Amino acid sequence: MRALLAALLLLTALPARADDAASCRDGIAMIKAELAKAPAEAVAKTLKKELRVAERELGEKEYDECLDAVRDARRALGR
Repeated sequence: MRALLAALLLLTALPARADDAASCRDGIAMIKAELAKAPAEAVAKTLKKELRVAERELGEKEYDECLDAVRDARRALGR
């Protein structure tokens, strides 16, 4: 019974993780696009840092931390 419950919980979490992964990848693409626009030096520095963090966290499948980095990048852009 416990194994069934654990399996059910894991299956219900998969779509959310997939959404988070897609949002993470979209956020990384957004940061790269903003860097391509050659923002002010201070903003570019923050974007580069957050891009590095987001890419690392994506590789580690830590999507919540990736999304935190994307949010920090958006904040640096004033969004």
